[in-house]
Amino acid sequence: MKILALGDVVGEPGRRLVEAFVPELRRETGADLVVVNGENAAHGHGISESIAKDWFDRCGVDVITTGNHSFDVKGIESYYRQEPRLLRPANQPPDTPGSGWIKLHIPSGAEVLIINLMGRVHMPTCDCPFRCVDSILQKERADLVIVDMHAEATSEAQAMGYYLDGRATAVLGTHTHVPTLDAKVLAGGTAYVTDIGMTGPYEGVIGMKKEASIGRFLKVLRPRYEVAEGDLQLHAILVTTDGRRATGIERILRRL
Repeated sequence: MKILALGDVVGEPGRRLVEAFVPELRRETGADLVVVNGENAAHGHGISESIAKDWFDRCGVDVITTGNHSFDVKGIESYYRQEPRLLRPANQPPDTPGSGWIKLHIPSGAEVLIINLMGRVHMPTCDCPFRCVDSILQKERADLVIVDMHAEATSEAQAMGYYLDGRATAVLGTHTHVPTLDAKVLAGGTAYVTDIGMTGPYEGVIGMKKEASIGRFLKVLRPRYEVAEGDLQLHAILVTTDGRRATGIERILRRL
């Protein structure tokens, strides 16, 4: 089995990359499941109902994960309640709209559990992701377990990878928007990468225009963030499995 996962999609440039390449990549790789982190898809912050529906209906996306910007778009909480394939971090407070995990049956017949977690280091207040994932795995059983670990600290993401080694098929980091060169299969059979990297404009600072980002380090009056426009890159991870264990992990890069 094969799982294709995209890192944070940033703004309209990122959406163009999804539309241009995800259907093609699904066919080319033979992916059984496509997971996309969409928390920056709407103007660089949050995701809208129309974007999510378009990805589900036209682009071949099976599950959308999010993170600290999950509720930035006004009114999106109602869509979280309606659409179980749109996930918010499972370790947000229990009364948060929506769900942090979903089980799907893929065409091969396997059942896949996808879990969305958020780190706590330099991130908004949330519950412990380690205890949260333990609780989910105690309740839910599936042939494969895929975890989106949305974390600022590389140490927290790496710790989660080793914590779930042998219990998850893949632990894939998102949030920093910077792709890391540590994709590997851990000793217990878990595919791991600290950050998939963003899908969006790389001629900027983590997807935003570089002038505004530099200004925020130099000025008291912080310039307004705007999504950058140049050097459009799609970053993805393809995980291959044999049963619950991962047998391979590779990076995929496409440019517009």
